[in-house]
Amino acid sequence: MLRLLPLFLLMACAQPQADTPNHSDSPWLILSDGSHKVCWEMAGPGEFVVEDGTLKATGGMGLLWYRAKSFKDFTLSLEWQVEAKENNSGIFVRFPNPGKDPWVAVNHGYELQICDTGGAKHDTGSVYSFKEASHMPTKEVGAWNLYEITVVGQSYTVTINGEVVNQFEGDRTLEGHIGLQNHDDGSPVRYRNIKVREL
Repeated sequence: MLRLLPLFLLMACAQPQADTPNHSDSPWLILSDGSHKVCWEMAGPGEFVVEDGTLKATGGMGLLWYRAKSFKDFTLSLEWQVEAKENNSGIFVRFPNPGKDPWVAVNHGYELQICDTGGAKHDTGSVYSFKEASHMPTKEVGAWNLYEITVVGQSYTVTINGEVVNQFEGDRTLEGHIGLQNHDDGSPVRYRNIKVREL
């Protein structure tokens, strides 16, 4: 039975499993619930380790990216947790295949920041270096937060814990991959329940 698990996960990588919630007719593609990194690939230093049902960032500056599929218009939903307000990470969207270079995501996609002490355009909810968040409704350290990022054309809407915190008009590519940043300060940010609904 244990020998069949890797084959099953590889098949899931080629055809992501759909989970249709009651409130929507569109399927969610489950990229990772936090218990595995199948279909994901590391670019750059550091890594993400599977720990207690989460993907935990260690070291950096690196990028864990979902290689099985690129996305055009979508809503990305995921949960994250920090151990300190200063912890630093981010979610990258719409970047081309980075190979081994995490800076491809920085230079060609957009980063939605995680860092409650980053300052203007670098705080949680900001489109990193492009547009600051209107406010930061993050929970206390150790609690799980919910990010929802909706991308349609060049319009980006960023929601944290049910509150819209950023609306941004971009000018970069209209399709690309999704990735998670592990920062060079070693911030132990954790992720789980990463899923995408194509629009």
